[in-house]
Amino acid sequence: MNASGFLRVLAVDDEPPALDELAYHLRADPRVARLHTAGDATEALRVLRDGDVDVVFLDIRMPGLDGMELARVLRRFARPPAIVFVTAYDDGAVDAFDLGATDYVRKPVRAERLAESLRRVIGARVVPSHPAALARAEEDPTIPIELAGTTRMLPRSAVRWVEAQGDYARLHTAEGSHLVRVSLATLAERWADAGFVRVHRSYLVQLKLIAELRLVNSGYVVVIDSTELPVSRRHTRELKDKLVRAAKQDWNR
Repeated sequence: MNASGFLRVLAVDDEPPALDELAYHLRADPRVARLHTAGDATEALRVLRDGDVDVVFLDIRMPGLDGMELARVLRRFARPPAIVFVTAYDDGAVDAFDLGATDYVRKPVRAERLAESLRRVIGARVVPSHPAALARAEEDPTIPIELAGTTRMLPRSAVRWVEAQGDYARLHTAEGSHLVRVSLATLAERWADAGFVRVHRSYLVQLKLIAELRLVNSGYVVVIDSTELPVSRRHTRELKDKLVRAAKQDWNR
């Protein structure tokens, strides 16, 4: 343990070698004052019952109560700890951040990657807890994306439109595009309240960024950032209605 540290950390993994490696790296970080370990969710809840913890580094795939289910339990705490998922898989990333996870780390873990996670935990702790600040964070969640082996957090507000690619979705931003493992249908459902609308079976767009709805030989297209995206016949009427309503709202402000 590091006397100079200040974070109380719990590491949870049902595989002893993985837990030992995670614990080794966390103990070596000077920001960690106290480290507890647990081999499953039941043991983790026992640790949490006996004392406060600032952050839980949590494996997802565990027997019994898995990491996602445990995270949902932790969210109901009066003072919930930060959650950092540590997993060999990337298919839970979107669900993890829907649960308010601070970070999502891929195995095998690296010391520098865990150091970045601790930095994010500390950054989240010093953000003002004013209701307006919390509301802004909830309104613009982040999406984990992989760039050159590093997980970056992409604000949802940076996404201009989304393209389906099999079981994946490609998020298009002003700077480029990023592939994430989540279906377009899932994003369409989760992001509807944020202004994203389905215009085609393969495309989801941010309504307020549509510059044009244009009739071409093959049907309608929408224009976003000078890019034309097809509008399917079944979505045309609904899209027109939404564009008219949005325009009226802007006019009446």
